[in-house]
Amino acid sequence: MVTVAQDSAAALRSWTPPRQADRALWQEYVVFADDPAHAHRETSTAQHLTASALVFDATLEHVLLCFHGKGRFWVQLGGHIEQSDASLADAALREAREESGLDALTPLLGTPVDLDRHALSSGFGSCQVHWDIGYAFRAEPDAMPVASDESESVAWWPVRDLPEGSVEGLARRVGRAVEILRAG
Repeated sequence: MVTVAQDSAAALRSWTPPRQADRALWQEYVVFADDPAHAHRETSTAQHLTASALVFDATLEHVLLCFHGKGRFWVQLGGHIEQSDASLADAALREAREESGLDALTPLLGTPVDLDRHALSSGFGSCQVHWDIGYAFRAEPDAMPVASDESESVAWWPVRDLPEGSVEGLARRVGRAVEILRAG
């Protein structure tokens, strides 16, 4: 049985970011993910991999964001990988379902669309750095998201007009994902 740590390393090694500008960071991710202790916070509290879900409508004109209660900012859906997750993509899908209340989410690619390593404030406890890997999903047109315990609000936003109070770099991340998805 393949563990999520093994899957994470294999998934990152078998994928090459389509944008040359992302390849140096990707190489750092590959090295980081090769240590199984970095797969989830149960084995590495200070810094670890996380999985995000960039959830779009069918037109790629709107993205689903949550207002993170602890961080006090708008951000994509996602979070910590759990040992019970079968893969990075499964972790992203689980987090998206938990945080949005939407069950019908369709993966748009079998590979990541985003890498984002970021430091965290002291408000996040022992977590200091997240090595985030983002996957893209599509929600059904009539999807009605519902906020979870971790977020105060979940809402659709135009990809070109993200809300004030968005986490730093969110517009770049969403834009990069849309660019990759449109290129096919």
